[in-house]
Amino acid sequence: MEVRRSVRGGVTVIAMGGRLDSETAPRVQQELEALFPDEGLVVLDLSETTYMSSAGLRVLLLIYRQAQRSAARLALTGLPPDVREIMDATGFLGFFTVVESVEEAVEALTV
Repeated sequence: MEVRRSVRGGVTVIAMGGRLDSETAPRVQQELEALFPDEGLVVLDLSETTYMSSAGLRVLLLIYRQAQRSAARLALTGLPPDVREIMDATGFLGFFTVVESVEEAVEALTV
């Protein structure tokens, strides 16, 4: 799993690519915690995530909680159909603002 951070117009975009499973989850969680700002708008782009296990869902839940504790606002974008289906079936979609693009995420978070 690859994790990349960029800033677009003041919005932190964290893109994840590859498999988020029990093997990669501990490292990804540490990387996300280090990249996650204490405030502002954050978009987690999952468009290149090819697989997510329950360990990956746990990572997303921990990042959601980190955002709640800070002054950051979080949105997910680019959910592949398989990942969206897993998140929907487990009720995880209800925790997040979920949109199709980074631009839509910025709009949704600034409302």
